Amino acid sequence: MKTLKCLIFTFLISVTLSAQSTAFTVDIKGEGAPIFLFPGFTCPGEVWDDVVNELSKTNECHVFTFAGFGDVPAIEKPWLPKIKDEIVAYISENKLENITLIGHSLGGTLSLWLASENKESFKQIIAVDALPSSGALMIPNYDSNMIAYDTPYNKQMISMNDEDFELMASQMASGMVLNEEKRALIKDWIIKTDRETYVYGFTDLLKLDLREDIAKIKIPVLLLAATKPYGEETVKMTYKDQYKKLENYQIKYAKDSAHFIMYDQPEWLLETIISGLN
Repeated sequence: MKTLKCLIFTFLISVTLSAQSTAFTVDIKGEGAPIFLFPGFTCPGEVWDDVVNELSKTNECHVFTFAGFGDVPAIEKPWLPKIKDEIVAYISENKLENITLIGHSLGGTLSLWLASENKESFKQIIAVDALPSSGALMIPNYDSNMIAYDTPYNKQMISMNDEDFELMASQMASGMVLNEEKRALIKDWIIKTDRETYVYGFTDLLKLDLREDIAKIKIPVLLLAATKPYGEETVKMTYKDQYKKLENYQIKYAKDSAHFIMYDQPEWLLETIISGLN
């Protein structure tokens, strides 16, 4: 009986420990100073494969896939705050320091959020086509306090049939990458994403407004911005406005690239990341 109780206790402890890291999976490759690579919305960590193949020669790359993306099971909302909190716990549990954060889109915004709250853990940020407030760019008269889960639009997205959702995913993929060979891959990632994560996770992103909080970031930040489809001058104005409270940053523009710079300008992206590492 005593042995049985010990086995049950051990099982419960292991379940509890497993449950503590449900917001993402991490693949680690290489040795050296740590680099975290965060994907964009709906993307698994493999979006960074080409970059990781090079960086892992000199660094320990921690490649994240977030809950609800790829093959990672979904979690209950609020999705994005849980991801952020569990990354902080992951850093503490693994005793990691001087981390370089590399994030695409959502992943870049998440990097800014982490660095604004946990200054001691990070060395620098490389944000790829990412903004402190996506909501302010997309929504007229934006007010983060007005962003809610329970809206007619979200209800419509949750109930959208598979055929219409696939059509929407195809249209979105076409607008986010110029490389036609990669459009089907991006479309498949969108379709594979857990539907509630797609809807409510994006709501979390829209609600997040870091335009004031980035003033707390003192580590170097390198911004890599796509110039398509809006043109370099429009992109420059957007970045200047959104990052005006950030003191220490550089920005470089990816010519002839849409949102997925790693697929439209892979050599430029890799060379710029490598040269930008401190």
